[in-house]
Amino acid sequence: MADAKKLEREYIIPLRKEWLKTPKHKRAKKAVRAIRLFLSKHMKVEFEDVKIGRFLNEYLWARGIKNPPAKVKVKVIREEGIARAELLDLSEKQKKMLEEEKKTEETKKKEKEEQEKAAKAKEEAEKKAEKEEKKKETEEEKEEKEKKKEMLKEDIKEIKKEVNEEKIKEKMRPKEMPQSQAQHTMKRQHSE
Repeated sequence: MADAKKLEREYIIPLRKEWLKTPKHKRAKKAVRAIRLFLSKHMKVEFEDVKIGRFLNEYLWARGIKNPPAKVKVKVIREEGIARAELLDLSEKQKKMLEEEKKTEETKKKEKEEQEKAAKAKEEAEKKAEKEEKKKETEEEKEEKEKKKEMLKEDIKEIKKEVNEEKIKEKMRPKEMPQSQAQHTMKRQHSE
């Protein structure tokens, strides 16, 4: 089923007929358009869905805009409605460049992953630190509340003691009599 979606072919595309129709200062551009048109017809894809590879493009423009190659050997792969064209015979230098690019991409991906892991670890550490600080703050607040409660209890005890002492003092004092009774008792004491 995967083979049905993926189509791979090799073509030799004649370019001279096409670029001879245009002025000299537009020949390489016309060669690129001719490749795209040729591949869109042969691979049964839209003109916009034909993608030209880096090395093919460099090969077309290597001798400048006025003198593109007369024909090109191309390897084309069609996947999901997009045709990708690349030079058929890559030179050893180009193959090495591709390998180096793949290696650098892999190392960049690994570095990104490591950086993301480090960033996540930092975030987690910061979150833990914030939680610990909040716990410490809540513990301190609890301690302060307990101290306040204890102080209030002590204040209440002191007030109760003071009230009790006043009550005791009042009990120990002789009761004050109304004035009429006081006079009456005074008379008795004198008469005796």
